[in-house]
Amino acid sequence: MQNNPSKDPLHGMTLEAIVTALVEYFGWRELGERIEIKCFRIDPSVSSSLKFLRKTPWARAKVESLYLFMRREQARASR
Repeated sequence: MQNNPSKDPLHGMTLEAIVTALVEYFGWRELGERIEIKCFRIDPSVSSSLKFLRKTPWARAKVESLYLFMRREQARASR
């Protein structure tokens, strides 16, 4: 059994937690401007976003990338 922590910054993060964190940080409006997909722009909700993102790998990759960017910005701001 290995006790090495994962080097993947998304390890243990659910897609729901990622979307929720992005909405809290950016809000739906800015999120829809940064990632132009309908589920963020037209009647947005976490559940509709999760349905779309789970079926659309390119959109999920953009969301994960924006989440990592957000975490870096938060780390810089806390210094």
